[in-house]
Amino acid sequence: MVGLTRKARALVRLPLVLGALALAFTAVLVAPPMRASADCVFPFTPTAYEDLKDRGLYLDTIELAAFNLLFPGDKYFGLPPIESGPRNSRITQPGKVPPILLKSISWIESSATQTAGEVPFGSIGPALVSFDCGHGVTQVTSGMTVPQGENDRGSPEQALVATHFAYNIARGARILADKWNEAPETRPVAGSDTNSHPGILENWYFAVWGYNGFSGPGANRSNHPMDPIYGNWPRAPYSCGPTDDGKGHNRGNYPYQELVFGCALNPPIVDGKALWESQAISLPDLNDSAWRNALRLDNFVFPYLRMDIQTPQPFHIDETGAPSASNRDRILGDPEMELNKSSVKVGYTKDGSSNVEVVRVSNDGTGVLAWYAVPSASWISVTPYTGVAVGDDLPCERGAPCDRVGKLEISVDVSKVPSGRRSGAVTVHMLGSDEEIEIKVDATQVQRVGVPGVTRN
Repeated sequence: MVGLTRKARALVRLPLVLGALALAFTAVLVAPPMRASADCVFPFTPTAYEDLKDRGLYLDTIELAAFNLLFPGDKYFGLPPIESGPRNSRITQPGKVPPILLKSISWIESSATQTAGEVPFGSIGPALVSFDCGHGVTQVTSGMTVPQGENDRGSPEQALVATHFAYNIARGARILADKWNEAPETRPVAGSDTNSHPGILENWYFAVWGYNGFSGPGANRSNHPMDPIYGNWPRAPYSCGPTDDGKGHNRGNYPYQELVFGCALNPPIVDGKALWESQAISLPDLNDSAWRNALRLDNFVFPYLRMDIQTPQPFHIDETGAPSASNRDRILGDPEMELNKSSVKVGYTKDGSSNVEVVRVSNDGTGVLAWYAVPSASWISVTPYTGVAVGDDLPCERGAPCDRVGKLEISVDVSKVPSGRRSGAVTVHMLGSDEEIEIKVDATQVQRVGVPGVTRN
């Protein structure tokens, strides 16, 4: 293996190893990749690491993200300042979201998993992509349907959401904070009698509603608590616990915010242990005019000026303490990228076929290394162009798939390459850092040689 590790901003141009390319070779046709889901950002399903069954790694990551200790200051993955106060005189305070809400949302959205359902715990496999392009633990859908990178490719930020659990969770926390901050301009205010204080869990009612879509009657998924489809009030609280606990378990019987609040109170049980400590969160009492009048269906009109509500009682505070900042280093690790090739030679024919060179991306450090490959010319094809390489510190369950090495395939798009011999490069970036490694690409048009004894009519 050729050691190709690069640190900081250093870009080492590796020498092109020239050699004779055989004129006779068996061409391999490159099949067009299939999209992970219709109209989603990537035309393939990236790989990701899946936590152990106890979700300990993810739960610790959620607490860091909730306190803005993962990527503070990052415009995409960090938390913005949180607004509070009366509708007409809002002020801001440092960004923070209640950890219990983010934990409950993660379970409701994905059962707190980053990979597809068939991937075992403690293993590596295809990332979780839902039918509506929700990605990963927090099922990030916003910004994950249309490629936002150059040349109609998913951007590095989109790649991190799809492949790396920590960035996915951080993005989910950011979306929840943004939903809170939509009040009062485009959403109602919860907590009109408590200065809409973000430390009160009940005041996140509209933000949690909006996380899944601020929708009402007639929508594909209505989250309005007074939509007749949900029946009379009060409803038995929703539960993520055992199905025999005497509470509600049919998700179709509840608007989204009641699912999340109910799951906080009735957490999932994994191997006999609750994933978090039960946390009560009061819902608006729809039999009390203080909330029923504000939430009437005829008030559900943009920008929802008549839907402000008082804080449901009794109110509750998430008492989760701020985690140690040192947990960030443990969770993110110290990835170190290495490739097994510094250059590749690709042959292609006029009839549209190309051979394929496979490059392996290894992580000689720790944590999850999310990589992203960029060709220097449109005729260089790279598939997939993003994925992960996983350090030895992250555990895999015995017998579970655990290929810690990422793989990318380099070929030639014959419809775009000029005739003759051409040179280019593929730059592999380690996302979340300035590290990058270049692979030289030498492409040559060759003649297909017939196989003796075979006649084509």
